[in-house]
Amino acid sequence: MELFSEDGYEQTTVAEIAARAGLSERTFFRHYADKREVLFAGTTAFRDNFVNSIGHAPDAATPLQTVTLALDAAAAALEEYRGREFAGARQRIIASNPELRERELIKLADVTAGMAEALRGRGVAEPLASMSAELGMAAFRVAFERWVADDETRSLSELIDESLAGITAAVS
Repeated sequence: MELFSEDGYEQTTVAEIAARAGLSERTFFRHYADKREVLFAGTTAFRDNFVNSIGHAPDAATPLQTVTLALDAAAAALEEYRGREFAGARQRIIASNPELRERELIKLADVTAGMAEALRGRGVAEPLASMSAELGMAAFRVAFERWVADDETRSLSELIDESLAGITAAVS
């Protein structure tokens, strides 16, 4: 992360990453397929957090309430894992490179598909399952972008709640 921030993603080599981490390049490649994977190493756990939270929601929860619980769980995990500073640095690196932006969008689309599938597993019919997942991810993305902004002090959970309120206001 430091090298990407200091020198730029494109200019940073695997050899430099390995050296900064005190590893050989061979050891680096045992853990990562390429330097891009350093930024996306937690993708499966990120997705699973959303999906598992949907599975643990109360039976009486509406589809959007269920998604909201998943968003709150993901927010808590992000805030606890490495926090706003790390997430902001990662997001700036991703925003600086079209290939990384595409990969991030693919990751978020996969999470959204996983949430929709989990909702269907709870008996939510289509298209409501997909719409609820898409609305939830839209709220998450807007809230996340605001959360990592330099001048933001509110928690990710607060910003998610505000984004969801905005969606509710938009459809009322």
